Amino acid sequence: MMTSERPIASPCVQVCALDEDDICIGCQRSVAEISRWSRMDNAERRQVLLLCHARAEAKGLLL
Repeated sequence: MMTSERPIASPCVQVCALDEDDICIGCQRSVAEISRWSRMDNAERRQVLLLCHARAEAKGLLL
């Protein structure tokens, strides 16, 4: 019997504004990623989180 894993929570930090590349300045997701989040499985969500991390790193937002 497989145990289902809990859905990965949204990375939203309630700072919802888009930059010039249409990426949210709060969570670093694209508009498409934000709108699809509720329909993504955890594998897709992990991929998006990796992209968010890379975007934040590229912008010098990580410590």
